[in-house]
Amino acid sequence: MSNECDCCNDHGHSHEDSGRAEIIKLAVGAIVYAAGIVVSRFQGLDLLIPLGVFIASYLILGGEIVLRALKNIMRGRVFDENFLMSAATIGAFAIGEYPEAVAVMLFFQVGEFFQGLAVRRSRKSITELMDIRPDYANLLRDGEIIRVDPNAVNVGDFIVVKPGEKIPLDGIVVEGESMLDTTALTGESVPRKASVSDEVLSGCINQSGVLTIEVKKIFGESTVAKILELTENASSKKAPTENFITKFARYYTPVVVGVALLMAVIPPLLAGGLWQEWINRGLIFLVISCPCALVVSIPLGFFCGIGGASKRGVLVKGANYLEALGDLDIVVFDKTGTLTKGVFKVTSIFPADGYTESELLKLAVKAETFSNHPIARSIREAFGGEADKSLLSEYKEIAGCGVSVKSDGKTILAGNEKLMASIAEVMRHSGFGERLQGNRPFDTIGTKVFVAVDDAFAGYIVISDEVKPDSAKAVAALRERGVRKTVMLTGDDPQIAEVIGKELGLDEVYGGLLPGQKVEKAEWLSGQKRKKGKLAFLGDGINDAPVLARVDVGIAMGGLGSDAAVEAADVVLMTDEATKLAEAVDIAAMTRRVVRQNIVFALGVKGVFLLLGAVGVASMWEAVFADVGVSLLAVLNATRAMRKG
Repeated sequence: MSNECDCCNDHGHSHEDSGRAEIIKLAVGAIVYAAGIVVSRFQGLDLLIPLGVFIASYLILGGEIVLRALKNIMRGRVFDENFLMSAATIGAFAIGEYPEAVAVMLFFQVGEFFQGLAVRRSRKSITELMDIRPDYANLLRDGEIIRVDPNAVNVGDFIVVKPGEKIPLDGIVVEGESMLDTTALTGESVPRKASVSDEVLSGCINQSGVLTIEVKKIFGESTVAKILELTENASSKKAPTENFITKFARYYTPVVVGVALLMAVIPPLLAGGLWQEWINRGLIFLVISCPCALVVSIPLGFFCGIGGASKRGVLVKGANYLEALGDLDIVVFDKTGTLTKGVFKVTSIFPADGYTESELLKLAVKAETFSNHPIARSIREAFGGEADKSLLSEYKEIAGCGVSVKSDGKTILAGNEKLMASIAEVMRHSGFGERLQGNRPFDTIGTKVFVAVDDAFAGYIVISDEVKPDSAKAVAALRERGVRKTVMLTGDDPQIAEVIGKELGLDEVYGGLLPGQKVEKAEWLSGQKRKKGKLAFLGDGINDAPVLARVDVGIAMGGLGSDAAVEAADVVLMTDEATKLAEAVDIAAMTRRVVRQNIVFALGVKGVFLLLGAVGVASMWEAVFADVGVSLLAVLNATRAMRKG
């Protein structure tokens, strides 16, 4: 109902105080109403006395509703539940049905109270789930700890987080070691270890040791602030079903008011009497016709679905995206960091004649010591450290090919096939050209780093990106949930992409794509969707922003601390698990079932009671059940979406 919708959007009011005030109002109104019933039983009393008591109880219980109806009329919003209840109960007073008029308003308010309770509990669940807003930060200044507002801390400041406290801002650990509870951010219950040089995110709870953290982002740009903003704004983006119900109610309410008016006037005119009976039927018709169950329970269903997804570590930016997740037809994946770990490791070493594996690796490390490229880091990790930089000279990067460096008077080259093919001496002395045509061992799958010394081929190292353990499971789970086609778009080598795609059971694989080509492919795939089907893209949210913005549902993977992921995506998976998408699809399906059940239930019950009211079978008490009872049951059903999973 209208006041519950306000409740969903008004974050400033104290729900606890509001609930207490409603209980007091209901109790006082019910006591005065009971007094009116007692007084009306006494014979010989002036009829104005019980009427006055009933009016007093009516004003206590329904004064706010009547006032709200008048305000809405002044704003041009005539036909809502406030108007329907006010018109029906005032009309009942006009025909002398005083106890029934107050009873309708009493039970209407009781229903509103229980609906409000359900809404508040749903909001409380989300609030507790997202209770990550820090109250303070322990700022370290001149050797002293000062408790300040998180907004007062600047980038570069140092903060101290004690056991049991929330980390207030994003930063890097400079001292201490601890275990962090990341449940509120990721939905994962297993604590994560944090030690010196590790990045930590606001919203996590420090479980054990004391941490000193160098702040890297102000509070307004921190992970916790972005998540809170997402959660608070999620209800502003309505799903198509919500928009349909809003439009339906806009036309439905005036129609039923018109039917009720005709019902009260036409039969008495034609039959020549029975005005009170037909007016009573019209008033009952008005009470039954209230669309409260639809107006409240459907937005609440999506709201609870978004909360349920958050509980599982999936942030959905709006009800429209949650509903779209239930219609996925084609899902497109990025490769690196999404289906694979994005962590390169040396998997094979192939030395040329005259070199051992360790000698080849040492040469490669010398060439890659000055590089920050992930491939260079993986080579250094395999070697166990860096080469002595003082013994190296004339380092230079060869764009698009590799690097060169001098050591002990010899020139070491490390890079791709282009680099090797450009060196005439390598081609001439090592037979590299012939072996490059596909003969083993050059057909090993992975990124190859070729090494040459003074233009003589020394061998090559294969570096591979590991497939995530749950990637194949995620693809299979999506197919089980009705996804017709799964596709991978990647800038990586097409041969590597094909091998990974086959391993994961993907339907189509496209490799060697630039960011612009990924967008073109996504647009082409969009044209292949089934009617009403949706195209989703699952990427890392950093270099895939153009594609994330182009598809129906852009899903960012591993959104922790990734600004681009939060900004570009419609849905953010807070962990690096692709299987979270299948869980999100399940929650979307559950939410849709709940919403559809509420629509069918509310319209079905109301349809039956409207017919009963029109033929004079349903009384004002049945009318109250048809309105209040149906609304309450629909709201309780809507909260099931919160408990999914």
